[in-house]
Amino acid sequence: MTTIQDVAKAAGVSPMTVSNVLNGHPHVRESTRQKVLDAVEELDYRVNAAARNLRTGRTGTLGLAVPNIGDHYFARLAALVATIAGEEGYRVEIEHTDAVRERELEAMTLSQNRMHDGLLLSTVGLGPEDKGLLRVDYPVVLLGEGIFDGPLDHIAMPNVDGSYAATAHLIAQGSRNIAIFDVRFALSDSVRDLRLEGYQHALRDAGIAPDPRLFFDVTDFTMAEGYRAAQRVAASGTRVDGVFCPTDGVAIGALRGFADAGIRVPEDVRVIGFDDLPESEFVTPRLSSVSPAHEVTARTAVMFLLERIRGTAPAEAREFVTPFELRARASTA
Repeated sequence: MTTIQDVAKAAGVSPMTVSNVLNGHPHVRESTRQKVLDAVEELDYRVNAAARNLRTGRTGTLGLAVPNIGDHYFARLAALVATIAGEEGYRVEIEHTDAVRERELEAMTLSQNRMHDGLLLSTVGLGPEDKGLLRVDYPVVLLGEGIFDGPLDHIAMPNVDGSYAATAHLIAQGSRNIAIFDVRFALSDSVRDLRLEGYQHALRDAGIAPDPRLFFDVTDFTMAEGYRAAQRVAASGTRVDGVFCPTDGVAIGALRGFADAGIRVPEDVRVIGFDDLPESEFVTPRLSSVSPAHEVTARTAVMFLLERIRGTAPAEAREFVTPFELRARASTA
């Protein structure tokens, strides 16, 4: 088996220099780095990961715990996290929590047991009352809306401002009877409350009183729920000329539901979603949506976690709210 000493001898450098090159240290001359890499390739040298982990106390693996990897938003988040972590030399292992509080807590223990270097935890079941349980001696960054002003770094979505912008856009386009597909019974109460707050605030600022008759319940963030809600709007007889959907998945289902009910979008009712999924540009009509900066979210989360792992983060917990843009497309034209 080829050793690091063999590589050093072939490259005409010390074993320490070989180690510095393999670990990506910046203070190595490019000519020296290339000689080492050429020797590594020629000798087919393979890094002994187990030995390296024992020396550094790290495994090069991050954990990512999400409520539902099958959800469009979380699937996209996971892909971005894996790509960005890979750029930093880390692998990512995914844990599915099913949005259950106990499983979110368990994810932290499992991540430590699996010797992950740190964990990105998307919280849904956990709430402000669980702050004390999050005082852990282990690198964790929270994603989601369940806990603010907690002891851990937190990456939050622009729920209030994004929902306000979506509703204000419908108003600017001429809608006055604006329904919300309200996730009243969804697991993620905090997302529901924050997006409802933005919706109601925009209405009041435009001099429109929120009307409980325009709240149509959905039980989850799915296309099927959006479809059923649109069908209920059609059957209700209530005048609706705009709909704010809490996610693009719900909005895409609503487009199909309105079409099957003979209601035209945007001629009869304007529809806008939240998340700006790639699919939103390929439905008919193309879906308007609040577009959070997904890559910024993933990159900030990964870098916050790596700074905790490397000991370069500030002592106090950080709060980062993802920026957003409103993508106006044909569904609100």
